[in-house]
Order: sequence, then structure tokens, then C-alpha cells
Amino acid sequence: MSTTTTTTVTSVDEAGTSRARAGGDHLDALENETIHIFREVTAEAERPVLLFSGGKDSVVMLHIARKAFWPAPLPFGLLHVDTGHNFPEVLDYRDRIVAEHGLRLTVEKVQDWIDDGRLIERPDGTRNPLQTQPLLHAIAEGGFDAVYGGGRRDEEKARAKERIVSLRDAFGQWNPRNQRPELWGLYNTRHLPGEHVRVFPLSNWTELDVWRYIVREGIELPSLYFAHERRVFRRGGMWMALSPVTAPRADDRVVTKTVRYRTVGDMSCTGAVESTAADAAAVLAEVAATTVTERGATRADDRLSEAAMEDRKKEGYF
Repeated sequence: MSTTTTTTVTSVDEAGTSRARAGGDHLDALENETIHIFREVTAEAERPVLLFSGGKDSVVMLHIARKAFWPAPLPFGLLHVDTGHNFPEVLDYRDRIVAEHGLRLTVEKVQDWIDDGRLIERPDGTRNPLQTQPLLHAIAEGGFDAVYGGGRRDEEKARAKERIVSLRDAFGQWNPRNQRPELWGLYNTRHLPGEHVRVFPLSNWTELDVWRYIVREGIELPSLYFAHERRVFRRGGMWMALSPVTAPRADDRVVTKTVRYRTVGDMSCTGAVESTAADAAAVLAEVAATTVTERGATRADDRLSEAAMEDRKKEGYF
């Protein structure tokens, strides 16, 4: 298996500005809104935290958060719920970015919960649905009252229904009927003891916006977002990577394909797409032409039922 090299990092400069680029008005408006959300919510929260998996949305979120508080250090830490089935390239990237920027990272491991009996491995081997209880435990253990996540409304219909600031009850659950109005850029973060809010600074972004921003800012991503050769087999209409957690069945034919990943969740439920896009600009052109959402095309866990994501969110999932 071969992988491509990562793109070049363009960090925030000393003035906290980024390079001038074409077509900046729309991206500038989105970036400014995201900065506003970070500053407003952080000013009201006692102990915020940012979910960081090393996936593109969390990477963009972290990039903008660093801009929002420049030149001060990031005023909150990072949290990752590690399923134990994450792509190695993404974990390596996560750890390197944390070290380079001197960030604080808390990792809650699903494997620990399975080992001590608090969780039971699913028959299908998929661990994404098992993240809920470790996530709620990490939030309670850390005393986090505002949890930033990279969810976007264009990803999935349940996420399209959620506000930028989403109240979670004392059990970490989401009630879609108990949502607060968000007028004139005012965000209500008030909550009772034991409750917290989930905050989605990229709510109004699309996948295309994210890739335009990545190109504009020269943001580095894990290598598997770009075209590379990988041993894969076809299952459920997706190309699944040959790995310790995704073994082919007797009737599956393993082939070598040039693929990339549009989203980088658990290896057991995340598929690749055939692609020759070897850099961010080429991926941007590819995304601009697609008519299928990234999760709809490559995430088996969202196909468990018509309301799979909404059911998980009601239980406390992000």
C-alpha cells in the first residue's frame, strides 16, 4: 500500500491574516461567522473543548479557532473519541498537529470500554455507534459545558435540523423539539447544571466551501484524502479498504484501486471513492462536479436506517 505526501501547511502569520485569494467574499463571510461563534461561545462558557479527529472538518475548525484567538494560545483543549478502528494516517496526523502547535489533547478510547465490559462489540464490527457513551463520559469527566464539533447541515438531514448551538440535557441527549431561536447572530448558551451545549461553527458551510477554504488557506490534511493506491473490495456499493478490521468475505474480490476518502470515520464503515485527485485543487474540482453527499456515498453507519443519525443524536451522539 502506498500513500501520497501531504500538502504544505500555511499557518496563520504574525498579524493573524491569511493570503489574498480570488473569490474570497463568500469564504470570508463564512470564516467571519465561524470566528464570531468561537469568540461569543468561548466568552460565555466556563470550560469549552473542541472535538478533533484529524478529519478535514475538524482540521478547518481548528485552523479558524487559532485565527479567532491569535496571538493568544487556543483557550481550550481538544477531545477525540478514538474508536480503535481509526485510520493510522489520521491518528499520526492528529498527534503531529497537536505536538506542532502545543495543544492539549484528551483521548477517550472505545477499546478501553470494550476491554472492561462497559461496551459490547457489535456483530457487524462497526464502532461508530459505540462512541456515544465514551463521549458523554469524557464530557462529564472533563466538566466541559460547550463542545465544538465540525458537523455541517449539508451532510445529513438530522444535522440539517440542528441549530448552531444545540442544548443537550443532563443525559447528553438531543431533543429536536427543544431548539432555541438564533436571530441576528445571537447564540443562547444558557443551560442548567449537568447540561451542556454542542456548538457547530461550520453549520452553514458545505463540503465545497470546506475544500475551497482548504485550497485558499493551504491547509495540510492527512494523505488518504488524496488519490493513492490501496487494496480494496466492493461491499454495499462502497470500496472498503483491506485492513485488520475489514476483512473480505469468501465471495469478495480484492483489487488494487486508485482511491481517496471523502470522509475519514471508523475503518469498518467508511468507504473510499475511485479518484485521481492527488492534491487539494484537484479534489476541489471533483467535489464541485459531484451530486452525492460525502456521507451518503461513503458511510455505511448512516445506512442502518432512515433515521440512523437522528436516533444516535437523540442518544447523545454528536
